[in-house]
Amino acid sequence: MQRQDGISPISTTDFSRVVEVWEASVRATHNFLSEADIQFFKPLVLNGLSQIAQLDCVRDHQGEVIGFMGVVENKIEMLFVDPSWRGQGIGRQLVQHAIEILGATKVDVNEQNEQAVGFYLQMGFEVEGRSQFDSMSKPFPLLHLRLKT
Repeated sequence: MQRQDGISPISTTDFSRVVEVWEASVRATHNFLSEADIQFFKPLVLNGLSQIAQLDCVRDHQGEVIGFMGVVENKIEMLFVDPSWRGQGIGRQLVQHAIEILGATKVDVNEQNEQAVGFYLQMGFEVEGRSQFDSMSKPFPLLHLRLKT
């Protein structure tokens, strides 16, 4: 059921489409990842979806997921938008929902994904720290961002 803000919950029947959006988005924005990296992460993303407390999306007119985010406690754990829908405010809509409705105040972003870093800074986040490796101990530095107060 779509809420008034255009955000709807993701169900398990959406998971295959969510992974498609994830992969297309990663291929368009994460040029620092190899094909082997993408294939490594893909099953982890699918298996991890059921572990995300709050999983919401924006859908097109046919009901297909075109952008999604996952929030655990006060942290945006994932945000991906289908590349054919980028630049249309979907990411902004999802982040505003995460902040205003779900109380999100933190997000980690790949330092090498300059577009995402710029997006979150524009959305009111600031860098509060950095890790040399990602959560899988891979050499993809993360920036830890917190919403400005």
